[in-house]
Amino acid sequence: MINFEEELAKFQPSLEIDEAEEAILHNDLTDISDIIETILKSGNK
Repeated sequence: MINFEEELAKFQPSLEIDEAEEAILHNDLTDISDIIETILKSGNK
């Protein structure tokens, strides 16, 4: 049988995931709330 406690202790996340997380957290992307805010501001002029 698989010893889940032992397997979890050996687990190490992939470097690719860590790199992706870093890129996502430090990237300033426009999201839907930014788009809605822009539309609402432009509509009030």
